[in-house]
Amino acid sequence: MSVISGKNNWALFLLLLSGIVLGGFIGELTSGISGLSWLSYGKSFGFQNPIILDLGILVITFGLSIKITIASIVGVLVAIFIYRLL
Repeated sequence: MSVISGKNNWALFLLLLSGIVLGGFIGELTSGISGLSWLSYGKSFGFQNPIILDLGILVITFGLSIKITIASIVGVLVAIFIYRLL
């Protein structure tokens, strides 16, 4: 397995994931602050009702819900900036 650009793709993935999580967390924290409430503005989308597969002895529930906020977008941009500095 060779890396062409010398940068690790797993590092990018982990940085993006941490940027999304930390951005969402910051967006939730700032939702009650009047000057920073715009960071929690966003859109949620996904399945309204989860899909349930009942196999008799095994029940599997599939569901997906994604909430994108301005803070999570800022977190992704910061993660990309940090990755480019590496």
